[in-house]
Amino acid sequence: MVAMGRGSLTGALSGLAKACHPGPTVAVTALVTALAVAAGHDTAGSVLVAAAILTGQLSVGWCNDAVDAPRDTAAARAEKPIVAGQVGVKTVYVSAISAFAICVPVSFASGLLAGAVHLVAVAGAWAYNLRLKATLLSWVPYVVGFGSLPVFVATGLPGRPWPAWWAVVAAAALGLGAHLANVLPDIGQDIAVGVRGWPQRLGPSRVRALIPLPLLGASALLVFAPPGPPSAVVWGGLAAVSAFGLAGTALGGLSAKIPFAAAIACAAVDVGLLLASGIGVGV
Repeated sequence: MVAMGRGSLTGALSGLAKACHPGPTVAVTALVTALAVAAGHDTAGSVLVAAAILTGQLSVGWCNDAVDAPRDTAAARAEKPIVAGQVGVKTVYVSAISAFAICVPVSFASGLLAGAVHLVAVAGAWAYNLRLKATLLSWVPYVVGFGSLPVFVATGLPGRPWPAWWAVVAAAALGLGAHLANVLPDIGQDIAVGVRGWPQRLGPSRVRALIPLPLLGASALLVFAPPGPPSAVVWGGLAAVSAFGLAGTALGGLSAKIPFAAAIACAAVDVGLLLASGIGVGV
């Protein structure tokens, strides 16, 4: 039997797969690719969008685990592949840089403006990993990164159109909610190892109360801002986000996992609303 240690290629690949944060990487890549298709990208354009987002997300995920390795080790986070010895920190760093190097030309393949927009978002995410996550500006890369996604998709189309303002603001609000929800379960560990970003300084109770607000705001924009009357399905989406948000806030004191799960549910509905509404190209 082949050992699954650090010296094993299979073990290293498995560790790299875990270190890239596969859930968010796959989810964001799938969302933006679906937005590209809905916005009118042809097959080749949609593939380029998917490749740019995937390589960008891989670089960010690997950068995150490599930078956090000392803190994760101090906190004995055995679920982290570097801490568990599945893959070395140098390998993860090299993978992050390599993915970013591929991301640059692939992003510009959608056009100079679209490529620049996407690379600013990826650079912001790297800045979050390297420094901003421990400051009051920890929310900025999430807001800029998510808000840039409709811009990247739209400006990659022929004629370089601009997305509707409400699509950009809704995506940015979704990013703010994602930041709060993502940090909430780990606030205690973060503070113990010296990470004091905006959510950590607010504290768990305030973060729980704040999480639904940007998600509800995104939902309201996607329901009321696009032209034409909202459909019954869209109204149902708004009701669902409201219900999930209230449940997460009301039951959040029982476990940090409850508001996190509620936020994931809200975000999933918001993504559906965004896909249903489109990004307002030409609006």
